[in-house]
Amino acid sequence: MATTRIMPLHAGKGRTVGKAISDIIDYVKNPDKTDHGRLITSYQCDSRVADAQFLLDKQTYAARTGRVRGADDVIAYHLRQSFVPGEISPEEANRLGVELARRFTKGKHAFIVCTHIDKAHVHNHIIWNSTTLECDRKFRNFWGSTRAVHRLSDTICIENGYSIVEAPKRRGQSYNKWLGDTAKPSHKEQLRQSIDRALAQKPASLEELLHLLEQEGFTVHRRGKTISVSAEGWGNNVRFDRLGDGYTLDDLLAVLSGQKVHTPRKLTAVQAASPKVNLLVDIQDKLKAGKGAGYARWAKVFNLKQMAQTLNYLSEHGLLDYTDLETKTAEATARYNALSGKIKAAEKRMAEIAVLRTHIINYAKTRETYVAYRKAGYSRKFYAEHENEIRLHQAAKEAFNELNMKKLPTIKELQTEYAQLLADKKTAYGEYRQARAAMRELLTVKNNVDRVLAMEQTEPQQKEKDYGQR
Repeated sequence: MATTRIMPLHAGKGRTVGKAISDIIDYVKNPDKTDHGRLITSYQCDSRVADAQFLLDKQTYAARTGRVRGADDVIAYHLRQSFVPGEISPEEANRLGVELARRFTKGKHAFIVCTHIDKAHVHNHIIWNSTTLECDRKFRNFWGSTRAVHRLSDTICIENGYSIVEAPKRRGQSYNKWLGDTAKPSHKEQLRQSIDRALAQKPASLEELLHLLEQEGFTVHRRGKTISVSAEGWGNNVRFDRLGDGYTLDDLLAVLSGQKVHTPRKLTAVQAASPKVNLLVDIQDKLKAGKGAGYARWAKVFNLKQMAQTLNYLSEHGLLDYTDLETKTAEATARYNALSGKIKAAEKRMAEIAVLRTHIINYAKTRETYVAYRKAGYSRKFYAEHENEIRLHQAAKEAFNELNMKKLPTIKELQTEYAQLLADKKTAYGEYRQARAAMRELLTVKNNVDRVLAMEQTEPQQKEKDYGQR
C-alpha cells in the first residue's frame, strides 16, 4: 500500500538556487537513511553531482529560451512515496520509485530516487529537475497532478502485486471510478454481491438470509431495528440502509415475502473469473492472539473453502502426486527467479547507460570551461565563478576512469543499446508477471497441502496418546 505527495521546491528567502537544490538533495541522500548510498538510483544524472547538473540545465534553459522567472520559480519537484510497513523490501521499493518517476516524467527529466529505511515504513524521496533533458521546456505542476501521480503509483503497485489504499478520503470523483477496472470492489459492493448470491439460494426468511451471509465470512450486528455487517479486515460496519436501492432492509424483506423481485445491481468493479486459492488460516494461533469464537467459526468455513479450491486446482492441473507438485513448484520458482534476474540485469545496464550518456554530454558541454580553468593555473577565483561546470567535468573524467574507457561510445550507440534493452525488458516483464502469479499460486497450494498433511500426521499421534491415558 503506497501513499504519495508532490512538493514543488522554490529557492526561498536567503538561498540561491544552487544552495536550495543541494540542500534537498543532500537531505534525501543521507547515508544513514539510504544504507550508505546503496538505495540511491539516478536517471540521466550522477547522484554525486546532481545539484550541479540541475543548475547547469537551468542556466542552459535560460540562455536558450531567454525566459527568466522570479523568486517564485520552481527549481525542482520532490515526490514522497510511502509503503505499508513489512510489505515491501527496500530494494523493491526503490525499483518501484524509479518506475513511478520515469513514467510520470515520461523520461524527459533527470531524477534521483532515494529510499529511506530509518522509519518503520519504507519510503522513497524522488527529486526531479523541473527543466527537461533538452533544456527547452519545464515541468508544470498541472491541475490534478497529485491525483494523477497517486493513480499511477496505485497502478504500479497493482501491477507488482502490492496493496493499495482502497478507500482514500478525497473530494470529487470516487476512488474506484478514477482508478478504473483495476480497483478492488468496495466493502459495500462486496456485501451487495454476497446478498445477490444469498438471494439466489431462495432463503425463506431474513434469519436464513443472514445465516447465508455468515457462512460467507460476514459477522452480523444488531442494534435495535438496525442491522449491519462486518468482515475480517474491515475498519467499520456496513449498514443495510446504506447499500442503496434494492438492498435496504425494507427491500430485502419485500423480496423475501414475495412482494418484490430482486434485481442484482450492475457491478461497478471487475470480479475475478475464478476464486483464487488462499493460504489456510492457523485458527489456534489466531485464538491465542485474542480472536473470539465468531472468528473461529468464520475461519473454519474459510479453511474448508480453501481446501476445496486447493483440491480443484490440483485436479485441474494434474498434480495429485505430491512429487509432481514439488517439481512444478520448484520449476515455477526457478523460472520466476530467472526472469527477475534478467530484468534486474537489464535495468542495471540501462541505468549505467543513462549515467554514461549524461557524463559524455556534460564532458562535451564543459570541456572549454575546464581547458580555460587549466590555462588559468587552476585559479580559485576561476573555480568559484565556474564551479558547477568544473565539478561536472571532473565527475565525467572520474566516471570514464572508473569504467577504464579508452574510447568513448557515441550517443547514438548508447541510445540504440538502451532502446533494445528497454524492448527486451518490456517483453520479459509480461512473462515475469505471469511467472510470478503462477509461482505464488503453486506456493500457496503446496503450503496448504503441507498443512493438511501435517495435521493428518498429528491426529493419529494425539489419538494414541489419549488412548494410552485411558
